[in-house]
Amino acid sequence: MSTPLHSQLASLVGQISTIIVGKRVQIEDSVTCLLTGGHLLIEDVPGVGKTTLAHTLAASLGLQFSRVQFTADLLPSDLTGVTIFERGQGSEAGRFVFHPGPVFAQVLLADEINRAGPKTQSALLEAMEERQVTVEGRTHALPQPFFVIATQNPSDQLGTYPLPESQLDRFAMRITLGYPDARSERALLAGQDRREALTQLKPVMTPADLLRAQQAVRAIHVAEPLLDYLQALIAATRSGRWFAQGLSPRAGLSWLHTARARALLMQRDHVSPDDLQAVAVQAIAHRLVPLPQSGRGAAEQVQALLQAVALR
Repeated sequence: MSTPLHSQLASLVGQISTIIVGKRVQIEDSVTCLLTGGHLLIEDVPGVGKTTLAHTLAASLGLQFSRVQFTADLLPSDLTGVTIFERGQGSEAGRFVFHPGPVFAQVLLADEINRAGPKTQSALLEAMEERQVTVEGRTHALPQPFFVIATQNPSDQLGTYPLPESQLDRFAMRITLGYPDARSERALLAGQDRREALTQLKPVMTPADLLRAQQAVRAIHVAEPLLDYLQALIAATRSGRWFAQGLSPRAGLSWLHTARARALLMQRDHVSPDDLQAVAVQAIAHRLVPLPQSGRGAAEQVQALLQAVALR
């Protein structure tokens, strides 16, 4: 049964689809990720619309947006901000004043995240996990809601660093956009410039609407048989047959929460097995390392696992 919230979410996906053409599945995945309150990693070659998608999500939700280009010489303070001593005027005493960095936004686009060094990655990790940053011993809370949308170039490109497992685990989902199909690319070539169209977008939801939607995700029902199925899938990842190491309890919870968010987006009040399966690759493949002898990537192994574990 459709509700005003369902209508808002449908309008959100529809508006983003006018800018990111021919990528409805990836758009739905992105909105699903934001509904979980988690962070999104977009991995692909340059020029396929990763940055534009992040801009469009923020504009359509009326969220404060900030973009940081990650480079090898990016310092943690370039991201979090700095404390500077400011002299007083007249009889007024001087004082230390914190100047917030670009991480103090509701949507942070971490562009080419895998080009930054370990210290900067550690500073971002605190922001992603704790929704706060610590500068010179003082903790500063980040705005709510807070999302990191990170873009990552393929690891075989020059100047890239592999993201540490602890940071990959903080991303609720990883997606790829890929090249557009012929029809969508023709629409891009013949139509209005997408960045110009982006400036004309009006929010279809407010930050308060988004927070309410996130609360609604937590109310989506999960039946006992579905929990049995999820536990069987998690146990299979730990069996040693598919992956070097299995999913952690935190990863399992994140997978279930993502399935809940997809159920809400699909206008259902309960999670179905289809929801778990539809988000499986995006929610867990980046957390898993396939066995070398398998000859498969993590995404292929997840698909094989889904086919091997029967729904009880």
